[in-house]
Amino acid sequence: MTSQNNNIIPIKKVLIANRGEIACRIIRTLSKLDIDSVALYSDADKTAQHVKLADEAVYIGASPAAESYLCADKIIDAAKRTGANAIHPGYGFLSENSGFAKTCEDNNIIFIGPPTSAIDAMGSKAAAKDIMEKADVPLVPGYHEKDQSDERLLAEATKIGYPVLLKAALGGGGKGMRLVTSADEFQENLDSCKREAIASFGDDFMLIEKYITEPRHVEIQVFCDQLGNGVYLFERDCSIQRRHQKVIEEAPAPGLSDELRKRMGDTAVKAAKSINYVGAGTFEFLMDKDGSFYFMEMNTRLQVEHPVTEKITGQDLVEWQIRAAEGHPLPCTQEDLSFNGHAIEVRVYAETPENEFLPSTGKIQYLRTPEENKHVRIDSGVTQGDEVSVYYDPMIAKLIVWDKTRSGAIHRMDKALKEFCVNGVNTNIEFLSNINSNDDFVNAKLSTHFIEHHNDSLLALKKDIDNKHYIYAALYQHMLESNNKNNSDPSLDQQSPWASVNGWSLNTTPSRVFRFNHDLVNNSEGDSQTAEKNIAVTLTFESNTIVASCRGSSIQCEAYLKDDELTVITGHAQRMYVSQFDEKITLFIDGKAYHLSAYSAEFSAEGDDDNGQLTAPMNGRIVDVFVSAGESVEPDQPLAILEAMKMEHTIRAPSGGVISEVFYAPGDLIDDGAPLLAFEAPNEKGE
Repeated sequence: MTSQNNNIIPIKKVLIANRGEIACRIIRTLSKLDIDSVALYSDADKTAQHVKLADEAVYIGASPAAESYLCADKIIDAAKRTGANAIHPGYGFLSENSGFAKTCEDNNIIFIGPPTSAIDAMGSKAAAKDIMEKADVPLVPGYHEKDQSDERLLAEATKIGYPVLLKAALGGGGKGMRLVTSADEFQENLDSCKREAIASFGDDFMLIEKYITEPRHVEIQVFCDQLGNGVYLFERDCSIQRRHQKVIEEAPAPGLSDELRKRMGDTAVKAAKSINYVGAGTFEFLMDKDGSFYFMEMNTRLQVEHPVTEKITGQDLVEWQIRAAEGHPLPCTQEDLSFNGHAIEVRVYAETPENEFLPSTGKIQYLRTPEENKHVRIDSGVTQGDEVSVYYDPMIAKLIVWDKTRSGAIHRMDKALKEFCVNGVNTNIEFLSNINSNDDFVNAKLSTHFIEHHNDSLLALKKDIDNKHYIYAALYQHMLESNNKNNSDPSLDQQSPWASVNGWSLNTTPSRVFRFNHDLVNNSEGDSQTAEKNIAVTLTFESNTIVASCRGSSIQCEAYLKDDELTVITGHAQRMYVSQFDEKITLFIDGKAYHLSAYSAEFSAEGDDDNGQLTAPMNGRIVDVFVSAGESVEPDQPLAILEAMKMEHTIRAPSGGVISEVFYAPGDLIDDGAPLLAFEAPNEKGE
């Protein structure tokens, strides 16, 4: 390995021509290397996390990417104004744009990526295949010549043998791509591919490839320096895909022999050197069941899934990129590199899997993530309160786990997904959990058709709300109010009945009633006509336990609330996370989210009330009073509504009787414990 370069140019300040998760990821390494960072932001990203983390931030334009993150002239100007002598493009946007790389070079700004010639060489799938063929890289049987007449394309497809894959040469992300299973459907699919390719890429040059029935997608991470050295940092399996977009990635690829790993790695390094590559790059291969592998494409940038490689090798690939861009030799030879254990990454998206995976936009009202440690890593660009915008990719985070074995990593991922809770937008978390626990995934029966084959079971996301969920929600709200009251008055003895928000009164069995409506979000479309209303949960407080009843079933339990974690103890402890906003309570139990509709809380007590008075259970404001002095009332009749903690609480008659006096009117503020109404039960009148 060549070890000396006399033209090293230190990078002192880096402008990150990207946003979100990858911008935050790059900033972390820059901070570690004591290199200043400059963020860019659009209108939609003014308060984004990458802006807050960077040393400097520059406004670059309106929210659409075409008016901000894709504007090369604005980015170069921002670099010059801030004195950044390097630009890191991240992935997406301009990361594989050779014109942008050339503009950086023309302005004496280091582009942290490969040379323009290498980007150009791999930018066209057709040209890349020609180059790889000359470098003796295995190719899927196919056609990628200049004659693009419909007749020639049909003849070549017939010669290759169906099924074949039609692919736009400049395509990506599944656009301009169709599977053709017979000559009869060839022309229709060709026309559709060309229209899509023109609309998306401005070019309808087509490739034809033999379609491998059950392929795996295995990619090799390569790295090259400016001195002609190259290594591979092993492989990743990215077979779990949806519409040609990766969903789960892992490293190393399950079942690969050391001999096949070395052969694929050596092939990738040889191919990279053939185009004088510099920096991080990924060669993507299709692998058949017999171990044969075929070149698909090369990505001339850092990959989204690079963290799994970092976890098994212990290397920081962004640091490698920066050092290579400065002119340093690679920090390791191939012999120095090794891997340890197994890593899996899932991409947590704001989307609705059961509705064609449509993006879900809006404010992230609640976000709880697993604790990061040596086994768990989270790469994210959002926190609780941030918006998922319509303008950009709706990724919330990448969740990465590591363990000594693949089965251990799967177990870690299962636990981490159960601790990853989001409310305010829909997510694919339960979908990811279903993949991770699928028997074929656990047994490494992988192919790029995995999701298609298991679609029904993976999308089994509907959840039934039953009595225990309403009970948990009522317990949560009761404990929340109790905790808030205690926190507001720390002098209270926690064992005293005055420290409890439970409608306590002397010589009575205190209880509370919570009423819910059935939430249709949790049910299939056919349930709308049978939706129940006004589902009541009664909490009765007996000594140190609570008897909770709902629709004829009851449990005796203890309940504890710490922040957003609710523990309900019956015969065993059930722990869950709870979020409340927009008058809804969401329970996160074992990785599933249960949404319950708005509720009302009521206070009642069996038997006599102390001094014949009904008192306020907490500080609040009188919203309405339904009775007047001298009026007779029935048991459980609503008497007044108290607003406290932004919720309405109904005060009901504990029995039949007469209202002898009303002490407050609507709009009045009332203190905790103050008498609301004077009430005479029948036995008080001698009846």
